[in-house]
Amino acid sequence: MPADQGYEVTPENKNLIMHISLPIGSSVLMGCDADEQGAQSLVQGNNFSVSVSATSKTEAEKIFSGLAAYGQIAVPLAVAFWGDLFGMVTDQFGINWMVSFNEKA
Repeated sequence: MPADQGYEVTPENKNLIMHISLPIGSSVLMGCDADEQGAQSLVQGNNFSVSVSATSKTEAEKIFSGLAAYGQIAVPLAVAFWGDLFGMVTDQFGINWMVSFNEKA
């Protein structure tokens, strides 16, 4: 993760996995490690996120805004350093969501 994104990776976290994906048929299993900050707020139930890959920017914006309507935005929907439109939100029921759109996919 580039340090210029407002977050500097600590030496303890340099070997953690930020993002990994494993294609399984037509689905993708994704995962990551939690750092000390994330582990402190980790409780059974908030240790996963549902990931949605939209087919267009408009669809991504619609899904994200719908989930955020009564929820809480963790990462605003914007172009991330890896090039995808990406955002994270916790919906009104406490479910964590990751919404993305890759224009080249």
